[in-house]
Amino acid sequence: MTPVIVPVMLLTSSVLMALAWLGHVRFRERVPFVVAVLASWLLVLPEYILNVVAIRWGHEFYSGGAMASFNLCTGVLCVALVSRFVLGEPISRRQVLGFVLMAAAVVLVVYE
Repeated sequence: MTPVIVPVMLLTSSVLMALAWLGHVRFRERVPFVVAVLASWLLVLPEYILNVVAIRWGHEFYSGGAMASFNLCTGVLCVALVSRFVLGEPISRRQVLGFVLMAAAVVLVVYE
């Protein structure tokens, strides 16, 4: 079960980090900077805990490079999705191609 839970935990961690990085931008007109920083840190704490636990559990099944590549790829994808669905920014065909290439890279690294 752990080989499945670890990627899910890393994906969840990436979602929280993307929301912490970009979510506050949507409310920049209505929310003071200090509140945005505090809200972002409230999201980052569970993100960090998820990340550390996932890497500790996952190191038995995955290499450090495999977990890092999965984490980086899901992080970029989550930032793009938050940009699209929270901030309303478009995702171009070129970006989609980049995500496909990153997914291929993750497969190459994980299944060495």
